[in-house]
Formats: sequence, C-alpha cells, structure tokens
Amino acid sequence: QVQLVESGGGLVQPGGSLRLSCVVSGLVFSNYRMGWYRQAPGKQRELVADVRISGTTNYADSVKGRFTISREDPKNTLYLQMNSLKPEDTAVYYCNAVLNSGGGRWPWSRGTQVTISS
Repeated sequence: QVQLVESGGGLVQPGGSLRLSCVVSGLVFSNYRMGWYRQAPGKQRELVADVRISGTTNYADSVKGRFTISREDPKNTLYLQMNSLKPEDTAVYYCNAVLNSGGGRWPWSRGTQVTISS
C-alpha cells in the first residue's frame, strides 16, 4: 500500500520561501518519476514540477525560476523548494508519481496547505 505524506506548508508573506517535503512508503521510490501538484480553490489540480528517475526536471511556466524540485532516493523523499512566493501560489500541494499523461499515479493524500498573504 502506497503512502504519500506531505509536510512543510504554511502561511508566508509574498516574496517568502517554503520547503515542502513528501515521504513515500510502500514502493521502490527510485523507480518512479515523481512530481508536485497543486490545487487552488475553484481550480483543477495542476502539475507544477516533476523529476525523472534520471534526475531531469520539468517545471510549469508559472513557477519556473522560483521553484526547485529534488529527490533523495535513499530516504524515499521528494522536496520542493519554493522561493519568491506569490499570492497566486496559494494552494494545497500534493506529491505523487507522474503518469505519462501528467496525472497522478496513486490515490491523492491530503496534501499540505500553502498560503501566501500579507
């Protein structure tokens, strides 16, 4: 049974930073392309960053240059460093393995809330 546990969210002012973590259990983490998704109120969930088994990363245009995704395979952990945060980054953030379609592979966990507000 796969478990995804996100943490690190919170309330920060515009321009601030946060680092999200996702600990994954129940699978061989290093075998999967992993990603961070987010869902803002009233909007669809979107993939914002992903990292392949090779280490190659991809970012949505809206976060490029501000967010950095990384993985630590021996710890089954995925990270998202978020800098220069904007109010429009406010959302619940989720991690998941990424399918070729861009969707998440496993059932969604509860995520971690990120709120950017002054």
